[in-house]
Amino acid sequence: MHQKTRGVQIQPVPLEMASKVISLQTIDMSPYLREGDEKGRKKVVEEIWKASTECGFFQAVNHGIPVELLKKTRRMYREFFDRPDEEKRKCVPQVYERPSPGYFKSQQFGTKEGHEDFLTVAPGRLNVYPKDFPEFKQVLEEIFPYLVKLASAIEEIINSASGLPPNFLKEYNDDRNRDFLLGLHYPAAENLSNIGRYPHEDVNLITFVYQDHVGGLQVLNNGQWIPVIPDDEKLVVNIGDILQVLSNNRLKSATHRVYRTEGTERDSFAFFYSLKPDKWVEPLPQFTTEVGEPPKYRGFLYDDYMQLRQRDYTDNQPDKYEDIARITYYAINT
Repeated sequence: MHQKTRGVQIQPVPLEMASKVISLQTIDMSPYLREGDEKGRKKVVEEIWKASTECGFFQAVNHGIPVELLKKTRRMYREFFDRPDEEKRKCVPQVYERPSPGYFKSQQFGTKEGHEDFLTVAPGRLNVYPKDFPEFKQVLEEIFPYLVKLASAIEEIINSASGLPPNFLKEYNDDRNRDFLLGLHYPAAENLSNIGRYPHEDVNLITFVYQDHVGGLQVLNNGQWIPVIPDDEKLVVNIGDILQVLSNNRLKSATHRVYRTEGTERDSFAFFYSLKPDKWVEPLPQFTTEVGEPPKYRGFLYDDYMQLRQRDYTDNQPDKYEDIARITYYAINT
């Protein structure tokens, strides 16, 4: 079955075909994270900029986050999702407003197929944890600073590679209370639709994904779905819509989805490096007037865009994937 996304006809690529198609670039972060290796740091900056402007996705290895902690975090989420529904419902937030800390059970656009369970955890806010599962809270609070530190490093790299003033992005995106961690559980596919998460782009700046051996994450590249092969040593990194807008489309916020395996459940978690809702977002002069390029987007408040996207999850669910709100809503047609 073919689908259309952004007007392009696309066809899923089965995981067994991964060796025959383009694979995501793997970038060794260790030279950048250690002191004194200026040549190595420069190479990492160049590699991340290339991957972020050409594909919008890459995989990071030697990223500074203990692999055992990543695996333990994934396992803690699975243990939570394996609990009886009545236990999980005790963690449902009282007010539904993304991102709200707590447990959700979603359904894919009015179908019985493709629903997902997920738990959101945000720092410095009122979190919801199961009272009889203290290790769950402990592990999530342990990994959060690691994820923030790595995202800040990648933000710093992008700032340097793009020629922005020193610390520009750090000062622009200075509120870490909006970052959140999301555990996701996908039931086994029961029919040929197999979509666990519809084609979409992320609204934020930078996202990390850590998936289990089942895989299923796919990135749209040149009209073809490219499977991201699972590897416990690697963390998937992707650019979000905000960096695409700020850079006037130099950085790519790539379309991606989860394609579920028939008969097999899937677990993963994602970290979203986000922005304050009241931040104004528009193409920066370094990518427009200073280089003679017209802006490709009109400016907007980040909160307005989040509300636009949130409506697709609540009372305004579109019937078709192509009707989902995207950053192109703010695009300037020339």
